[in-house]
Amino acid sequence: MTMSAEKRRQVISEYRLGEKDAGSTEVQVALLTHRINELNEHLKVHRKDHASRRGLLMMVGRRSALLKYLSRNDEQRYRQLIQRLGLRR
Repeated sequence: MTMSAEKRRQVISEYRLGEKDAGSTEVQVALLTHRINELNEHLKVHRKDHASRRGLLMMVGRRSALLKYLSRNDEQRYRQLIQRLGLRR
């Protein structure tokens, strides 16, 4: 259920804003989205794994808060990010 280091580097390089950026809002949301998608697939197979379901809900809440922050501060970056990630907003 954890993300491999190579996949993590790939997501960071795809969504970073600058050369040394690894923690911008876009990168954090992209990493959370990837982890959410992986965990969602896990929960389709293991329906009774309530601990993982709780973790999923916490990640969704954190992603929602980051997206809300981004929409308040930079609407254009927010719209570009949700379009790139394919989120329904």
